[in-house]
Amino acid sequence: MPRIEETSLPGVGRRFDFDAEYGKRVGVITHRDGKREIFVASKEDPDACAQAIVLTEAEAEAVADMLGGSTVTRQVTTLTNEVEGLAIDWITLEDGSPFGDRPLGATMLRTQTGASIVAIVRQGTAIPAPGPDEILRATDVLVVVGTPAGVLRAAHYLNGKPQPA
Repeated sequence: MPRIEETSLPGVGRRFDFDAEYGKRVGVITHRDGKREIFVASKEDPDACAQAIVLTEAEAEAVADMLGGSTVTRQVTTLTNEVEGLAIDWITLEDGSPFGDRPLGATMLRTQTGASIVAIVRQGTAIPAPGPDEILRATDVLVVVGTPAGVLRAAHYLNGKPQPA
């Protein structure tokens, strides 16, 4: 699975991109107004866009569905756009995490950080609303919801890194 890099674009939104197998850099810019741009660039100069397609939010959802996108992801994204103060992040459980090969309940994530895991994406398959007995695996992508500070604490906590001040 390609490693997706995320970059904040102040005043615009967020950029998500990765190096594709055949020498290209592929990405999406999510604008604050819901518009999406899909772009292709060279690996050597990812800022020199070779092609771009601008999509409305509805068109982006249609493309996501065609590519096998998760209904859970869409629903949670819609929720975060509607509820002020709610943050969501997709956190990859890294090799060496203290919670790899342990049940979700062992994290005590909500007690420790104030954030909750609402889904796990494992090898391209979503596990919505995982129970406390669900075993976490390295490379699982955990969909975490909470306050912005709580989600940031969760990202550090889940991977055994020092908490931000």
